[in-house]
Amino acid sequence: MASSTIRHLSTTTTKKISISKAKSRLRTEHDPDKALAIFSSASSNESSPPFVSRYAQDLTVRRLAKSHRFADIESLLESHKSNPQIKQEPFLSSLIRSYGVAGMFDQALKTYQEMDQLGTPRSCISFNSLLSACIQSKLYNKVPVLFNEISEKYRVLPDKVSYGMLMKAYCEDGKPEKAIEVLMGMEKKGVEVTTIVCTPVLNCLYSKGKNEEADRFLDWMVERGCELDAVVYNVKISNAVNQGAESVKELIEEMKNSGLKPDTISYNYLMTSYCMSGMMEEAKKVYEGLTVHGCKANPATYRTLVFNLCKNGEYEKGYKIFRDSVREHRIPDFNTLKYLAKGLVEKKKIKEAKGLIHTMKKKFPPNLLNAWRKLEENLGLQSTEENKEVKEATD
Repeated sequence: MASSTIRHLSTTTTKKISISKAKSRLRTEHDPDKALAIFSSASSNESSPPFVSRYAQDLTVRRLAKSHRFADIESLLESHKSNPQIKQEPFLSSLIRSYGVAGMFDQALKTYQEMDQLGTPRSCISFNSLLSACIQSKLYNKVPVLFNEISEKYRVLPDKVSYGMLMKAYCEDGKPEKAIEVLMGMEKKGVEVTTIVCTPVLNCLYSKGKNEEADRFLDWMVERGCELDAVVYNVKISNAVNQGAESVKELIEEMKNSGLKPDTISYNYLMTSYCMSGMMEEAKKVYEGLTVHGCKANPATYRTLVFNLCKNGEYEKGYKIFRDSVREHRIPDFNTLKYLAKGLVEKKKIKEAKGLIHTMKKKFPPNLLNAWRKLEENLGLQSTEENKEVKEATD
């Protein structure tokens, strides 16, 4: 669909809803046109908190980007430049950030460069949004150049968030040593060193197998007064997964004893460790106990459990977990569900396999369903009408 969609939706009279309600609907709406309609019906509501509005905008952009509707994204975001709020830096920065969400860095940079003619003041707010857009566009090696050139050209003094972005880019680029150099420079300049800034470095060191360096860096963080929060513990736990479930459990207990609450990510790692050891019953107990710990399963929870149940030949149990994910709007990725569908067919569970594909065809717009249609055809599950058994499997 052409970018005229934006103009059509902006002129169509739709019932106004709050940004908060729009955000809630957008979380479960994958059709890009419907997402646009929801956002358009709420975007003129100025009573909602700015961060809620930004989140709804980013969700809408994600839906469009997934369908490769980049012209529509540009039309949507460019239309906001005629809004009187464009002179407010946070409002303009939300456009830069949304371009980053879509991986459209050139448009993000162009928007930043237009700030003078739009009458928008510059500070670290827009500078950090630009760095974030560059990272989200996966242009990691461009961030250091941007950091130096933009800050010098526009006389922006980087803050701790700016330095954090620079370090994150180095870490994403697999260069923790460069990030540590930045960290040392921050100390000399009197910029506060925080746990948030240091965590990507710790994660990068562990992921590259530099455990001794990571442990020394962790000690250095503690010496600088950085508190070990849940995110840091999850980095440590992720490194312990290959060491077995007992090592993960010990760190979770250590986390609790430190007064921190393990979250879904913590328990996902424990579940993964059990799966890697073939202890599927223990893994399922972790999943079933999430609510007891005050946690909710996320897409990674369902993806890990469904994949490993399939790997273990437990396709019917995998299908039940898939149904849980549908109810919670936390559906696993295509490759995991493809594995499940094939296994169900192999086990002659045709009703369940059809039910899975029928559900996915209802959840996503037509332009995202080619892979599902091909899978349906390859598995011999196509039919001219939905039979009673399929409906029973999806209810």
